[in-house]
Amino acid sequence: MKLRTKRNYPQTFSDLDENLGIMMPILTECDVDEDFTEGVEKVGNVVPILPLRNMVLFPGVAMPVIIGRVKSMRLIKDAVKNKEMIGVVCQRMIETEEPGINDVYTTGVIADIVRVLELPDGNTTVILQGKKRFSLEELVSTEPYLTGKIRMLEDKMPEKSDREFEALVSSIKDLTIKMLASLSDPPRDLIYSLKSNKNVLYLINFSSSNIPNSAAEKQQLLMVDGLKDRAFRLLFILNREYQLIEMKAAIQMKTQEDINKQQKEYFLQQQIKTIQEELGGSINDIEVKELRKRAAKKKWSNAVAEVFEKEIKKLERLHPQSPDYSIQTQYVQTIVGLPWNEYSKDNFNLKHAQRVLDKDHYGLDKVKERIIEHLAVLKLKGDMKSPIICLYGPPGVGKTSLGKSVAEALNRKYVRVALGGLHDEAEIRGHRRTYIGAMSGRIIQGVNKAGTSNPVFILDEIDKVSSDFKGDPASALLEVLDPEQNFAFHDNYLDVDYDLSKVMFIATANNLNTISQPLLDRMELIEVSGYIMEEKVEICVRHLIPKQLEAHGIPKDTIKFPKKTLQKIVESYTRESGVRELDKKIAKIMRKVARKIASDEPVPSKLLPEDLQEYLGAVEYTRDKYQGNEYAGVVTGLAWTSVGGDILFVESSLSKGKGQKLTLTGNLGDVMKESAMLALEYIHAHAQLFAIPEEMFENWNVHVHVPEGAIPKDGPSAGITMVTSLVSAFTQRKVKKNIAMTGEMTLRGKVLPVGGIREKILAAKRAGIKEIILCSENKKDIEEINEEYLKGLTFHYVNDIQQVINIALLKEKVGGSLF
Repeated sequence: MKLRTKRNYPQTFSDLDENLGIMMPILTECDVDEDFTEGVEKVGNVVPILPLRNMVLFPGVAMPVIIGRVKSMRLIKDAVKNKEMIGVVCQRMIETEEPGINDVYTTGVIADIVRVLELPDGNTTVILQGKKRFSLEELVSTEPYLTGKIRMLEDKMPEKSDREFEALVSSIKDLTIKMLASLSDPPRDLIYSLKSNKNVLYLINFSSSNIPNSAAEKQQLLMVDGLKDRAFRLLFILNREYQLIEMKAAIQMKTQEDINKQQKEYFLQQQIKTIQEELGGSINDIEVKELRKRAAKKKWSNAVAEVFEKEIKKLERLHPQSPDYSIQTQYVQTIVGLPWNEYSKDNFNLKHAQRVLDKDHYGLDKVKERIIEHLAVLKLKGDMKSPIICLYGPPGVGKTSLGKSVAEALNRKYVRVALGGLHDEAEIRGHRRTYIGAMSGRIIQGVNKAGTSNPVFILDEIDKVSSDFKGDPASALLEVLDPEQNFAFHDNYLDVDYDLSKVMFIATANNLNTISQPLLDRMELIEVSGYIMEEKVEICVRHLIPKQLEAHGIPKDTIKFPKKTLQKIVESYTRESGVRELDKKIAKIMRKVARKIASDEPVPSKLLPEDLQEYLGAVEYTRDKYQGNEYAGVVTGLAWTSVGGDILFVESSLSKGKGQKLTLTGNLGDVMKESAMLALEYIHAHAQLFAIPEEMFENWNVHVHVPEGAIPKDGPSAGITMVTSLVSAFTQRKVKKNIAMTGEMTLRGKVLPVGGIREKILAAKRAGIKEIILCSENKKDIEEINEEYLKGLTFHYVNDIQQVINIALLKEKVGGSLF
């Protein structure tokens, strides 16, 4: 075989200094029957092994390899010195520094070192020529370099008369030449060499070595024993790669056509611009003049004026067809559009404000009082930082709609931003202008929409703000809702400080537990508790019924709702703290009435309670009623729920059994279970006070049950109810008639205050309870309730459990004693 190169490479390491340069492609010319295995017979069973990264050598192919590893350099030096051939294998992973038998492919090629040269950058390059395939059986040693035991592999040649193989080789040659010719700088000498080369083994191996695919796929080709099978596999790969080249060329052609179209449009736009300039000015000039005219009326500071002037000059320099033109225009328009130091005049008439608040909302006295106080201070001082108010309470009580009434009372603009589900900090602070599609945050957009710098700004559902990889919006709100910081609020898009200190922020929330503590600390919390029965009836009469009559096109005096009817709707068809569900039920009735009117059917002038079955269907909810005191161990407790107050029963029973066993049922939470265990331990420790024999605890099992097991129940307020129930069960003493209780207890027998007193008291009254036992510290909660709602109730204020037992249990026993 004759080896031809573009340069004369040094034969030994001593010749390197005279022949430094860049490697050129190595071209070989082979005869048809050329044998690549010359000299392989001298190779023994153990040879030095050179592992290559991401390169596969094929028999008959000459390939330059850059030597980097110390062991590999040592191997090359010894092989050149001893004039011996080496084994070349490909690594499985490029990053492996010290490859073992499992880190290399076991099929490799015996190679002869043709040339060695050192390049100016310090690297050493070796030209290897493949001889024959081998199988690596095992590694004999790893020092000073890898040596391995090998077994030679034979290539299975097809018959000379195989016409199919000839066609395969011809197709491979044509495809290889096509791929080389498609390069931007095709190697003409290499293409000529391939055309004139008649050696089929060399052609197949050369194409296998030079196809632009992965080393793993080349290795698969090397592992194929039959030359015909290798040719089939190679042709499949060549076809795939050539199709990819054709697709790339088609894409480039299409892109070039699009660029030509853009150039054509650019020239046309230039002509339009020239015509506009002849007619009196371009669109750009007209727009800039309009922006300057608007800016002249602004009351902004010198710092903002400087920023505007800088940005408007930048806009003047931009071409209208520039991609940055629309971005710059939007930014300048945002600056000009904001109401810098523009305020609406507040209405300081306190009586007017009170009238507006009372007209729109029934009840909510604490909230109204706080708004009137703010107006009073503003009237006296003339200027103050607006407070941050947070209205929290159950859904449907009017938190959001209250903001509109506040804005009307103050004569301010009203802006609402829904924060539910917000998880991107940029929604609050805005995007930086470097982002595509950047815009200012919701706060600046709201102020821009209001047109004044002192609107009433409702931050709705602030407890439902979430966070993800885009940042934490709740943290961004800290600056917005801090009166000491928001006078210089920094929006990332605006990039100029904006004064929010005159904005009256009102946040709404259902649950304070999901709001971060720093954010809570910046807000004044005002609870908007659920409405009681009487308030809901009044809201129906004043607001809901007139609204639904108008919404359904029904004349005002067509149908009337007596208060008893409204009470039944509230009690039997809704279960909520607010009035949203109640509004839906009124709307449902109105639809039935509207249908009757449209069908010329008679409509009752009054809707009585017994008529509700026709309009609303069967009763949906039934409230618990007091059930008497015929059984020992059954005590009535008071509970708070998200839809108002309710009564619950605690039932205790005893059954004979060895050892003390406490069973709790009724879907109780951990705190309520602990209250039951605490109650039993307290009774056991003070058994003598209740005249309970000690053996009762050893021979009787205790079962405590709270009915309605499908409803989860938790909280400490049933503590004294549990003790009373258990004492009644152990002693068989009757429970006093029409009495209920609520309160937490300690292991020492102290009674602690609980919450939700207002809702619990009203639930007790609806259930027919006459007497209520409370902690003495809850007396202040009773004093805040309207006396009209407390008529017929007697309150017992206690400090320890002994007082509870003395009040709640009678001396009379039910059916005798258990002992």
